[in-house]
Amino acid sequence: MCGIIARVGEDDALGEILAGLRTLEYRGYDSAGVAVRSDDGLGVCKREGETDALDAALVGRDLSGSVGIGHTRWSTHGPPSDANAHPHTDADERVAVVHNGIIRNYESLRRELREEGYRFTSETDTEVVPHLVARELDAGTDAETAFRSAVDQLEGSYALAMVVADEDAVYATRHGSPLVLGIGDDARYLASDVPAFVEFTDRVVYLEDDDVVILDDDGHRIATIDGGPVERETETVGWTAGDARKGVYSHFMRKEIDEQPTSLRQTIEGRIGDEAALDAFPPGALADVETVVFVACGTSYHAAMYGSVLLRRRGIFATAMRANEFAHDPTPLSDRTLVVAVTQSGETADTLASLRVANASPARTLAVTNVIGSSAAREADDAVFIRAGPEIGVAATKTFSSQVATLSLFANRLECDGAGIGTALGREEIGDRDTAVGLDASADRDTAANSDRSADSDAAEGTIAARRATDGGTVSDAMRALPDDVATVVADDGAARLAERYTDADSYFFIGRGVGYPVALEGALKFKEITYEHAEGFAAGELKHGPLALVTPSTVVVAVFTGRDDERTLHNVREAQSRGAPIVGVGPESATEVRDAVDQYLSFPDTDPELAGILANVHLQLLAYHAAEIRDRAIDKPRNLAKSVTVE
Repeated sequence: MCGIIARVGEDDALGEILAGLRTLEYRGYDSAGVAVRSDDGLGVCKREGETDALDAALVGRDLSGSVGIGHTRWSTHGPPSDANAHPHTDADERVAVVHNGIIRNYESLRRELREEGYRFTSETDTEVVPHLVARELDAGTDAETAFRSAVDQLEGSYALAMVVADEDAVYATRHGSPLVLGIGDDARYLASDVPAFVEFTDRVVYLEDDDVVILDDDGHRIATIDGGPVERETETVGWTAGDARKGVYSHFMRKEIDEQPTSLRQTIEGRIGDEAALDAFPPGALADVETVVFVACGTSYHAAMYGSVLLRRRGIFATAMRANEFAHDPTPLSDRTLVVAVTQSGETADTLASLRVANASPARTLAVTNVIGSSAAREADDAVFIRAGPEIGVAATKTFSSQVATLSLFANRLECDGAGIGTALGREEIGDRDTAVGLDASADRDTAANSDRSADSDAAEGTIAARRATDGGTVSDAMRALPDDVATVVADDGAARLAERYTDADSYFFIGRGVGYPVALEGALKFKEITYEHAEGFAAGELKHGPLALVTPSTVVVAVFTGRDDERTLHNVREAQSRGAPIVGVGPESATEVRDAVDQYLSFPDTDPELAGILANVHLQLLAYHAAEIRDRAIDKPRNLAKSVTVE
């Protein structure tokens, strides 16, 4: 989870490299450093801490030159320190390297190099790379050959960029970690993410695993690790540098909360309606899907849980698994299984590992991601993009809303296509849609599986209509209104008042049912990661099975109501109330019984219960934000965390 920036061009490189590092700080802020090539060789400066510490260290230093690399670090091997900061060099500072990822065989390589007399000064895995290159240079090879030879000896995941003292060039490659090329009029750039250079160009090339790219005065060349030429498509980024800046906001998180009406409009544009195509999935494309397995991590996992609830309510067997578990203990998969990898960046290491496990099975795979050209989008059989735009804050906000909206559209697509075991049979007998996973009786399941699909489809259409009629309007109508409904919540200052009111609480419990359960988990995650206070999320019905022992008058219980099964959630609320806990309800405007039963209430516009969780979640984002602001936390850079988790 580190940020790389490299630049080759006509003018001085340092200013643009530093600008890229400041933008990339969401990927790591334990330390930062630069290396610039000039006629006098390599100038290297690196410091523990945020980029401000690097800026201070550069005062009075002359690091002029048109070629350079930079790095902002999130520690994996060795604690934050000046010595462990990147770039790393060989003993003679002929070679400087920056790295994102993990080199798994670095210990054996380090032993081998030490035995040959090479001296190490850091605790990092990265430092083996410049010494491997130096060994090749000592043997008389050229820089490009030396770089290829060094890379060929590495095991693990990496994005690497290298400069050498006597060449105006940058050598780079990737394997399992992101790296993108930017093509400007007078310069070329490499970075872990587009925001690092979007201020200078919007033309990009998404590099693929084992591409080797060389930037020099003549432009760029892309080749295989063995030297064969490679052609990669140049694309235009659909957003500007302003989208990746805070502007008038104090924090990216608040900016991105406020951007949710816009990001949701982008998400749903052209996708609403039973017959609307969903990117790679025109009508009928998903008819053979019987089961869906979501794999994801963190906030994306909560969005995946939400999506699995929506599918089960449609009679489609669906489950969400944490990618870091699935990758090593996968569920059985068949050719009627669709594995959906949900990942904001498309580069989350555990999710990619799960995707590769699924790709090796008979299952079909789908990536739901925010980043065109990402590893997940390329490696999955199909990809659907959430279109949320750039998100810089470590605490994901607008991407969660767009993920859930996209998965709701995906659920509608599956339902209209007649996906699922026993599509037409048993749906009206499912009962509790919060727990339904398909048909109960194996005999019915076998009958349904062998039924004629056209007959199933006719019956399914009637079931769809019946469900929507009972929900009081169509999901499509609610989806169209969703951006405006979110705007209403964003403008509400109720969360700020409650954050102040409950500042002295010992713990914060979040509970919900159905789609409210993953929202409760997500609300607790947001609260704990940016306030550093104890917060936990629970299924509402699970409160009395253990967590209730921890409830005291100093425990704030935040209950999510969606307009479905609210009376059952209210029963769980009363259990906590009887122990003296203050209750904050988050629910629809019209839920007067709920409003009257709780101590404080945050309301949102009435909507379809399936989408109510999105609106509730915006309130919880604001609650966490204001609680962190009161405590003067580093909201955009929470301790020990970084935005894109590209290591396992």
